[in-house]
Amino acid sequence: MPFVHVYYSEDLSIKQEKLKKISLDIHYALMEHFNVPEKDYFQLFIPYPSHNMFVDPSYLLENGEERTENMLHIAITCGPGRTIEQKKSLYQALATSVSKRLNISAADVFITLNETPLENWSFGQGVAQMVKDKSRIGKD
Repeated sequence: MPFVHVYYSEDLSIKQEKLKKISLDIHYALMEHFNVPEKDYFQLFIPYPSHNMFVDPSYLLENGEERTENMLHIAITCGPGRTIEQKKSLYQALATSVSKRLNISAADVFITLNETPLENWSFGQGVAQMVKDKSRIGKD
């Protein structure tokens, strides 16, 4: 059930084929670390003008690293229930794969996770699919 928004600078000039590979990297990481089903695949990539992103270059980064104008934000909305260890391993996997794929620093891969109760989801048709069938609860 995760819905992923990926915000990236237009300056990165990411070609469509590379966006698809990044999308699959994200999906495979969600499958591996969050046990997301293969067909549970919802993502939106949104380019932004680099002059519209305002961030502190070093806040909470270690070893003197700094963010650059290439910062990419992966915003994941998902159901609740993952452990802290699952979340940490997902963050590491995403930072590693995306930074490698784009040839940017892992310091430029910013990830947020928003856990949303199951009753707050409709996958279309005006139906709350995740609570309609009680046997699906917790199996996103």
